[in-house]
Amino acid sequence: MQMYRLFVSAVAVMFMLPAFAQIGQHRNDLSVGVNGGYILSNVGFTPKVNQIFYGGYTGGISFRYVCEKYFNTICSVQAEVNYAKIGWKEDILDINDAPVINPVTGVAEEYSRTISYIQIPVFAHLAWGREDKGFQFFFQAGPQIGIYMSESAEMNFPLDNINTDDRVNEITAQYAMDVENKLDYGIAAGLGAEYSHPKMGHFQVEGRYYYGLGNIYKDSKKDYFSKSNFGNIVIKLTYLFDIIKTKK
Repeated sequence: MQMYRLFVSAVAVMFMLPAFAQIGQHRNDLSVGVNGGYILSNVGFTPKVNQIFYGGYTGGISFRYVCEKYFNTICSVQAEVNYAKIGWKEDILDINDAPVINPVTGVAEEYSRTISYIQIPVFAHLAWGREDKGFQFFFQAGPQIGIYMSESAEMNFPLDNINTDDRVNEITAQYAMDVENKLDYGIAAGLGAEYSHPKMGHFQVEGRYYYGLGNIYKDSKKDYFSKSNFGNIVIKLTYLFDIIKTKK
């Protein structure tokens, strides 16, 4: 319930942002463009599953509406619709931190899960610096939803011959479990820099973190995992060009 309230509060902040346009210098700037980036992701399992970061990618379309400049702060709403490949990759080790060898294949056991989503983040975007030509720095934060598309697993051992005797972490229930909750949701926040040029458009580079408030598996008392939420670190490039521009 506390996570749900946090998500609802973030949505409320997004819709409150345009109200401040009555205080500062009004803007009516609309930009659209494309974005792409690299994602490092994992899943916060309880009981714990040892992992290293899974490397995936994201890309899609971006939208930004600038509604006001309040003193030195440029206030906007920025949103994206992205296709993203995220997941988790397991760190299968024994008590001595050595790879666990499968008795059938004779090689170190490896497992990863790839899950594809359509991700839709909506941000309150606050920037400081040159508005029309030059550099500015920005902070943005807001809710994000993810719509499940597909999943696949990569493993180099048979499920009926897992070496659980040597593993320091014996949790393997996830291997036979498909994603149960098809809607992911959480909070994302990022810091970045933008270069703007009147004729060339806007170029952004950003570092972003996403914390999932929902679980990919059911989490009632009778279910195996009580927690299975995503954490994502995203490095992203975005290009925007102006559709509507306020005359100053």
